[in-house]
Amino acid sequence: MVYVNSGEDKGKTGRVLKVLVKEGRAIVEGINMVSKSTKPNAKNPQGGIVKQEASIHLSNLNPLDASGKPTRVGRRKVSADKPSVRYAKTTGEEIK
Repeated sequence: MVYVNSGEDKGKTGRVLKVLVKEGRAIVEGINMVSKSTKPNAKNPQGGIVKQEASIHLSNLNPLDASGKPTRVGRRKVSADKPSVRYAKTTGEEIK
């Protein structure tokens, strides 16, 4: 779950459906809806205009912590032999 911190959908929350790593963008459920014209096909025999989610830049998203509030993310080393872990800056809890 993420919080949108800028743009037309500012203040809304949604579930991440897909992350586009190379572009640095994500598709979030119900956020940044666009209208797309489609030709008739087997799935949609009538064709017409379909509403769907467009990608949004990762810098405009903040993950939600355990209490449901938006938070920034930090990284810290737990021990020398393990890799660093991500944690919520607001609560200090580890993000899985």
